Amino acid sequence: MSKLVIVTAPSGAGKTTIVRHLLSTFDQLVFSVSATTRSKRDYEVEGKDYYFISQEAFRQHIAQGDFLEWEEVYDNQFYGTLKSEVARIWNAHLQIIFDIDVKGALNIKKSYPHDSLAIFVKPPSAEVLYQRLKGRQTETPESLQKRLARAEEELGYKDKFDHVLVNDTLEHALEESERVVRDFLNEKLWRP
Repeated sequence: MSKLVIVTAPSGAGKTTIVRHLLSTFDQLVFSVSATTRSKRDYEVEGKDYYFISQEAFRQHIAQGDFLEWEEVYDNQFYGTLKSEVARIWNAHLQIIFDIDVKGALNIKKSYPHDSLAIFVKPPSAEVLYQRLKGRQTETPESLQKRLARAEEELGYKDKFDHVLVNDTLEHALEESERVVRDFLNEKLWRP
């Protein structure tokens, strides 16, 4: 059985930066590309960052049972992990790393409790999270407020994860994530 590294956080806490670092550090990790119905950002690449699909196609995948997990994260904005994506990576005998929303992370952890490491990336404060989201310049005032409200809810789930990593300084967060993932990948039998 392959191992799964699940990295989750409220939007803007730094999980994508940490996942990219882990991918560049551990050759055996392969990124699980999620499907989403949200619009593609200018810098994103189809099939690398996400599979961008229509709401209709996403709903068809739900009906056919094609998702390992899925969530309507915001109104009419769906995200999910296709079972075919997990099979693709496992067939190559590699380990999977997920950059995923909090509820999706809990669902994957529930499906693979002994073969996964679930890391919750926590911002040092609500104010820092606000500044990070605002600094992205990808949010409207309305979407920024939605993300902050969701972040507050998601922070309540942090104790359900194997490891909580506070992203106060990036260098420290990257070092800690490396250590935790290295320990997990090197263990023969992982038991959280």
